[in-house]
Amino acid sequence: MDGELFLETDEYDLLIAEFDEAYEGMRLDAALAAYTEQVSRNRAQALIEAGDVTVNGEPQTKKKYRVRAGDRAEIKLYLSVPVDILPEKIALDIVYEDDDVLVVNKPKGMVVHPAPGSETGTLVNALLFHLAGDDSLSGVGGKLRPGIVHRIDKNTSGLIIIAKNDAAHAALSGQLAAHSVTRVYEAIVAGGFKDDEGTIDAPLARDPKNRKRQRVSRDGSGKRAVTHYRVLERYAKYTLLELRLETGRTHQIRVHLASIGHPVLGDDLYGPADGDGQYLHAKTLGFAHPASGEYIEFSVEPPEDFRAMREKLRLTAAPG
Repeated sequence: MDGELFLETDEYDLLIAEFDEAYEGMRLDAALAAYTEQVSRNRAQALIEAGDVTVNGEPQTKKKYRVRAGDRAEIKLYLSVPVDILPEKIALDIVYEDDDVLVVNKPKGMVVHPAPGSETGTLVNALLFHLAGDDSLSGVGGKLRPGIVHRIDKNTSGLIIIAKNDAAHAALSGQLAAHSVTRVYEAIVAGGFKDDEGTIDAPLARDPKNRKRQRVSRDGSGKRAVTHYRVLERYAKYTLLELRLETGRTHQIRVHLASIGHPVLGDDLYGPADGDGQYLHAKTLGFAHPASGEYIEFSVEPPEDFRAMREKLRLTAAPG
């Protein structure tokens, strides 16, 4: 791969901006860009939305916030390190492949693309080996994410689409934006449900206190997120759910379920890690083929550990 690539780390420099009368009334993103050459307006917007900017000691996630004389902003500028992304001979469970797309059944524990602490052993590394280089993958997502149209979490198993060229990537991204891609998950979650089905419609934003977490946003700063759920099986202390995504925000299912008191079993970020790993599986994926326009759909059963837990819990099935 040509050129040096960089991964953002968890380490950061703290930039202090103290605004005087000259900045009075400016939007926060514009004020930050005007204050320092280290931050462009676009980067300022991203930092604000990510919760990496505080004003007078309080997280400020609204880029339209109007600066007042005397305001003091602190900006976390995360440091980056160079990384080489190399092909690795890693077995892939390929469900479908043609000249435009790949559909892969990702195992639990595999990271989709390189990230700090997971620079190797990712799905991208495996794809580069399988396709003999990144020339066979779309470049729309950048050199760190060749072919990656959407992601599922490291500890979530199941189906993911890979684009093999830019035209396919653009077509699939358009379908995701239009919410026309079918994405159905299964999850084992804590607690019981009174109703057989329901919808969680709650905006999500990055947690300003922990950049690795998302949160339900109640201050108008988040992006709309909608998850539909249906009870499949009831157990004594847990429930097997089918979850259908209308939107696809980061950690959406996990945050939504935790927000209503039903975290995914084994989720160590949003709930008690009371299981052997996280029991969340991307079971069904359907989309219009980017070349032919024909709708195609794929389903895979959860992995062995998920099925074993399901069988174990069936012995404690709730009455009725």
